Amino acid sequence: MIEDIARLFIFLGIIFLFLGLFFILISSDHIPFLKYLGKLPGDIYIEKENFKFYFPITTSILISILLSLIFYIINRLR
Repeated sequence: MIEDIARLFIFLGIIFLFLGLFFILISSDHIPFLKYLGKLPGDIYIEKENFKFYFPITTSILISILLSLIFYIINRLR
């Protein structure tokens, strides 16, 4: 029981570490193609006089595929 909780905390720590590094990379423009994330063809953006609607459907699908691949690889390594 204690070992399972310890493994969970280690796994969450690794996830937070990678998220932190990801946000550092995004904010400092080290990866050029990340500036297009959220502005891909297929992302829905509607702007009218008093209304703005933005739904990044293509970006969401791309991130979902990437995360699915990462979790698949992690699951295969266990």
